Amino acid sequence: MFETLGSLTASPWIYAVVALSIVLDVFLPVLPSGVLVITAAAAAAAAGAAGPVPVPAQVPDILALLVIATTASVLGDMAAYRLARRGGARLDRAIARSRRLTRAHERLGTALARGGGALVVIARFAPAGRSVVSLGAGKTQRKVAEFLPWSVLAGMAWAGYSVALGYFGTQWLGTQWLGTALSIVALFAAGALAAFIVRRPPSPPKSSLAGA
Repeated sequence: MFETLGSLTASPWIYAVVALSIVLDVFLPVLPSGVLVITAAAAAAAAGAAGPVPVPAQVPDILALLVIATTASVLGDMAAYRLARRGGARLDRAIARSRRLTRAHERLGTALARGGGALVVIARFAPAGRSVVSLGAGKTQRKVAEFLPWSVLAGMAWAGYSVALGYFGTQWLGTQWLGTALSIVALFAAGALAAFIVRRPPSPPKSSLAGA
């Protein structure tokens, strides 16, 4: 797998593949968009450590990768949001056919009602969290001005974390394959933590005993 991704990072098409994967994984959460971002960032770090030989056409640029990943994340969110706003009953039936998506929708819907916009950022790291948040925001007719800023912040946080993992992990460990592998583990660990946070049941309100 790493050999295939490694050959892809040597191609200028890596930017298009990363962008397309990120846009589409709001509808297909199984797509390895985070793995692609990490692998591309790791390749850039490994090339930078290899010496002063300039290879700008063959190595992903970190800044370009960060901008593309953030932009694609927001575009995917907004596509799902617009689809949900106009989907109506057809979208409800599509969600109902997926037990996992239905369960995630219920749990994250409750979580978003508790925490508001900050949970849009946290849910971006959770498996299927981005899908549920974007579709839920559109389905409940939330205004663009309410959803878009949090989507941008979520995209920046996720892209920044993924790029930083691949780039600095490879620089620190000195080996691209090891840096990539451990960075992917760290990405999934962040996803598990995010899922735990957004699915945690709300704390019961404190009752006042005054006047009892």
